[in-house]
Amino acid sequence: MRGRSVAVTMRSPGHDEELAAGFLLTEGLLRRPGDVVEIAHCKQGGAANDQNLLNVFLSPAVDVDLERLTRHVFASSSCGLCGKASIESVQQHFPPVESQLAMSPQTLLELPKRLRAGQETFQQTGGLHAAAVFDQGGRRVVLREDVGRHNAVDKVIGWGFLGRQLPFDRHALMVSGRASFEIMQKALAARIPVVCAVSAPSSLAVEFARESGQTLVGFLRGDSFNVYSHPERISDGKSRKIEDGRPPARRSQSRTRRGRSSGRNVFPTKRPSP
Repeated sequence: MRGRSVAVTMRSPGHDEELAAGFLLTEGLLRRPGDVVEIAHCKQGGAANDQNLLNVFLSPAVDVDLERLTRHVFASSSCGLCGKASIESVQQHFPPVESQLAMSPQTLLELPKRLRAGQETFQQTGGLHAAAVFDQGGRRVVLREDVGRHNAVDKVIGWGFLGRQLPFDRHALMVSGRASFEIMQKALAARIPVVCAVSAPSSLAVEFARESGQTLVGFLRGDSFNVYSHPERISDGKSRKIEDGRPPARRSQSRTRRGRSSGRNVFPTKRPSP
């Protein structure tokens, strides 16, 4: 980008333009689709053959401070936080999300099945992560697979960015693995209020979600899930409001089960991973 190497990452080929756009957006280097003139594979030398080098051409009107990119030139596809200078430098890029989105527990329980139904490469290999964006009713808007879970998130966000579909402030993000701090940060950049994962969130992801106004759902599998922050967005329209992490009176279950509890009565029963 402007003659400078921005990042190197291991990825699954395909949807490379979305990957680049999503990465640059979530790092705060892009703001709107008009910032980008073209994203194209390099057509010179050996790079033209392997299709592993992307050039991003920005509008001349865009004032980009590449020093804001706190990541080192090498970016891990699965643990990008390792390249951050500090957590604080990431959090200052994007304000907390504000959204009136409400999703029913029944809709949430359907998301893992709908995610898996779109994972064509995973069904063949068992080796790729996936991320998908769903609307309020649980309709899948976009799904991408990648060997790196953060890459998969970048691709779905890049799809929204290039297609002028952002912000995703009435949508939920579903990921096939753990919910990391960086996934929460990427979701915040796209203004996604609800993030769901089939596995555990990290303790840092939980802290970030609480501070950023995001609803974080973990262990979403089978007929149960945990809510770690802002549970007010999980509602079937009949539940009483509860405080974050505290169940309403006269209820004993700590996890939501189909047909047994409302979804507001959900709070951590498993420790988030470090």
